[in-house]
Amino acid sequence: MLTMKPTMHMEMPDTERILSEALGTSLQHGETMARHTTLKVGGPARWFWAASDVEMLARVLGLCTVHAIPYLFIGHGSNLLMSDAGYDGLVIQNRCKGCVVGEETRAESGVSFGSLFLQTARAGFGGLEWAIGIPGTVGGALVSNAGAYRGNIGPLVKSLRVFADGTDQIVGPEWMEFSYRDSRLRRSGGGSTVLLSCVLHLTERGDPEEIVARAKLYQAQRRAKQPLSPSAGSFFKNVVDRALAERVPSLTSGMRDSGVIPAGFLSEACGLKGLRVGGAEVSEKHANFLVNAGGATASDLRSLACQVRAAVRARFGVMLEEEVLYVGDWTQWSEPEIARETEWLKTTR
Repeated sequence: MLTMKPTMHMEMPDTERILSEALGTSLQHGETMARHTTLKVGGPARWFWAASDVEMLARVLGLCTVHAIPYLFIGHGSNLLMSDAGYDGLVIQNRCKGCVVGEETRAESGVSFGSLFLQTARAGFGGLEWAIGIPGTVGGALVSNAGAYRGNIGPLVKSLRVFADGTDQIVGPEWMEFSYRDSRLRRSGGGSTVLLSCVLHLTERGDPEEIVARAKLYQAQRRAKQPLSPSAGSFFKNVVDRALAERVPSLTSGMRDSGVIPAGFLSEACGLKGLRVGGAEVSEKHANFLVNAGGATASDLRSLACQVRAAVRARFGVMLEEEVLYVGDWTQWSEPEIARETEWLKTTR
């Protein structure tokens, strides 16, 4: 998951003292964020702390709020693109992994989403088969309302423990304002809100071996279609546009009936597989995966994303929206000129 507190803060010497007193030797300095993102890019964090206890996490969040210390809250770093300049504040990595499985499953937000599926499946609870192979944490899945194969996490949520508006509180699922691959936290970039834990209502019961077998079918489909190179998963959201679905040739009847056009389908139709900017590449295996093909920078990846968006817009008249969130200091990065992208497009059509 990802949450970013605004960067208005006190003088750094005071911040250093406060964080050092609270976190001691567990506080790290200048940690390279490329080590903590699935794209393997990103500059240094001024401070870095790995949180493994949810109560301690809540206390540190309160401390940051009182003293206006900027923080970025991340999980496995699977749905974000950290800038080359890094983050001028405290990056908190979520390693809070408590989980109690039952019809009402209680999971802390740092639990791996894949691990949550396995724990519930082994206890005979279905409903999360589609989650196998989805990277990231439970918190990240909640922020993006993750899903696949006609399933998603939003409808399973009974309640959430959140740190919001400077307080630790329990809220219902309506608070998240879930929609397709979206929530209030994703739309706002998280602000200072952090998801601490959730309760999921799992009503499907079954034989553990059968539940795992169904999940393995999904996993096999993913492995057949998705690249092995470092990526953030699907980079763009699918497009929901019934009128466009009627006009686009070669869509399956199911896609046309639902009005959902996969972003990868549009990218591939523009001939973008294999397109490169520096070390960043549109995967030859799946056109909605932007991968680090070797030595990529965050700027390479964001510039490549701009070219993909420009090409799809020029051909289909729609602007792709990123699933991936841009975080850190991007002030030194400039979006490529649309005219330049248009010239590039003309040479490839």
